[in-house]
Amino acid sequence: MNKLGTVIGFTFLNKVRTKSFLITTLVLALLMTIGIHVPYLIDKFTGKENGPVTVGLVYADYPDLAGSLEKYHDKLPVSGLKFVKYEQADEGLNKDLEGGKISGYLQLVKANGEDFPAVNYISKKDSIDSGIQTELQASLQSVKTEYITKGSLTDTQVAELNAPVQIDVHKLAQNGEEAGPEKKNFSPANIAAMYILIILFFMTNMMTGNMIAAEVTSEKSSRIMEILITSTSPITQMFGKIFGMFFIGLLQIVIFAAVLAGNLALPYNRTALSGYDLNLSQLDPTVFILGLVYFILGFFLYATLFAAVGSLVSRTEDLGQAVMPITMLSLAAFYIGTFSMSAPNSMLMKVCNYIPFFSPVSMIVRMGVGAPKTWEIIVSIVILLISIYVCGWLSAKIYRTGVLLYGKRPTIKELRKAMKAYKI
Repeated sequence: MNKLGTVIGFTFLNKVRTKSFLITTLVLALLMTIGIHVPYLIDKFTGKENGPVTVGLVYADYPDLAGSLEKYHDKLPVSGLKFVKYEQADEGLNKDLEGGKISGYLQLVKANGEDFPAVNYISKKDSIDSGIQTELQASLQSVKTEYITKGSLTDTQVAELNAPVQIDVHKLAQNGEEAGPEKKNFSPANIAAMYILIILFFMTNMMTGNMIAAEVTSEKSSRIMEILITSTSPITQMFGKIFGMFFIGLLQIVIFAAVLAGNLALPYNRTALSGYDLNLSQLDPTVFILGLVYFILGFFLYATLFAAVGSLVSRTEDLGQAVMPITMLSLAAFYIGTFSMSAPNSMLMKVCNYIPFFSPVSMIVRMGVGAPKTWEIIVSIVILLISIYVCGWLSAKIYRTGVLLYGKRPTIKELRKAMKAYKI
């Protein structure tokens, strides 16, 4: 146990002090900071207003329609638009547009053979902001319905007419009766936690996994391994490097979390986040805790494979090709999870629950936006634990043999002969 702690401490301190680790961590933190501030910088450079966007409204022959449009926006709890009415598109309107008092203006024009007027949007740009367009289309659709019905419907009926139809998914029970709608965890906080855990799992696997393999290969290629195995067993070295790199991954996560929290705490970012209705009190503790369990178990499963592959390579130049199959497994898990978020309870996701290389991501997705049963979670974790034990046992055997083999990467047949020769 003392030797294991020594290897963990040596691996951790030795890697943290390297220039590559410091530069990589600094660059990623800097990119994260820039990415968070990109929307704010775009708004500043494009001159976008803070708060509601001011839009002119030229009503001409349609004062009642303009009044209905204003009334509709006054009823909204949060509106991104503010209207300024103009009777005609005259020189004063153009001065306001040129001076920046309004971002653009709507012009209601009589359409041939149509009762509802045509709507034109005029601005200094050749395009309309997607947020403005979405809100204008929704409000104009509601006003159009009210205008065509000409007061024959109440405000409640108009609102119900414009409301989208909600479809609840029901599953037929075994006895032939209709079952209730399947419960899903559509909490914004749960979805945010799901995204964060999936991204962290993928990044940690790619970064620390490759660091484990590179560390083993570099020691082997420099012949330092021959000295190390005389004082510490190869098994202790392998698990010491895995745990050491795990703590390095945790350190990076803490650093990135601090950078993320510091940037999001700025006033203009807090205002932007308020529109997403993120409330940590809505976060289901079970989703977060089980997500961390899958994150940690998935890391150790892949880490043992990276260590085993690294021990088989004698030159760092060949490492990229050697770890490619593990990288492809990790990419497949990531893409299966991300592209199946709209169907978290599909057959593909349910099957992936029991494939240990995919289950960490698939179960995080299902817990975030799906509804996995308790027995599915238990069986999935048990299979994952068994797989970690089997892969760890097999990787330990490969590691003990591989660190003593030099030259070209051994085949499976040569590896088996070496294991028998070393009585492993």
